[in-house]
Amino acid sequence: MNRRPLAVFGLVLLLAAPAFLFAVSAIAPPARAATTEPVTGSVSGPGIVSTGSTTLFQVYGWGGPAVAFNATVVGTIKYHSALSASNLTGVSFTPASGNITSNKSVLVDLAVGNATETITINVMISSLNSNASENKSTNVSTTVHVVQPYVVSATIVNPSSSTVSAFVVYVTLDGSVVGQVNVTSLSAGGTFHLVYEYPTLGLSSGDHTFGVSLAQEHGLVTFANGQTQYTVTVYVAGSAPDYTLWYVAGIVAFFGALFIFASRVAARRRGATRR
Repeated sequence: MNRRPLAVFGLVLLLAAPAFLFAVSAIAPPARAATTEPVTGSVSGPGIVSTGSTTLFQVYGWGGPAVAFNATVVGTIKYHSALSASNLTGVSFTPASGNITSNKSVLVDLAVGNATETITINVMISSLNSNASENKSTNVSTTVHVVQPYVVSATIVNPSSSTVSAFVVYVTLDGSVVGQVNVTSLSAGGTFHLVYEYPTLGLSSGDHTFGVSLAQEHGLVTFANGQTQYTVTVYVAGSAPDYTLWYVAGIVAFFGALFIFASRVAARRRGATRR
């Protein structure tokens, strides 16, 4: 049996193997990088807040060299914040910086002072890999208007001889619910001072009615004057350019039942509130 042709064929395959392997490696895709996601981020929260308030905002950050391909955090994701406004007295964003872990976001408190103004929250999201050899970042921002709010204030009493469990009071504006206040449990004869702030850049001109009702409590509690529902109508002639509002009237001030803010413009042009 002649084995020479087989030997020659085997030699040809052996010589061709390196060239074949080189060709395969040349067309094969490169190994995937540690991350396929860019650095992304955001800062979110209410666009309008009341003077003197503290409001929760959420800072989101993800991606970049700190995140492996399988979405595992292998480095450090941080945020750094800075505020800009015409008056930063009493204004803070706390904590101003910190780490963002695998939950991708952190909660930060925006505290504002008594100035009505516009605040810009600037945040840099940075992503650093585990050996600190690669760092990428992105910048995000949001704008917040600080305004003097409409304020609904009322005293709730429990005239019964037993404790009333905690409940929720809803505040309406022109028939639509705009907010709620959680009332704690009230012991027999106990009171609760309800305060609700409604920040807005301005209501449309005309009449607007705020309302508070205790009807869902079926007579177990009342306002300080014995009633279970109040409404008050204010007239707005136009939005005040500096968002400044003032007290117009309350319902039976002696009982401390309900007070509400309205615009200075409305007060100058109309005088007292129309009910």
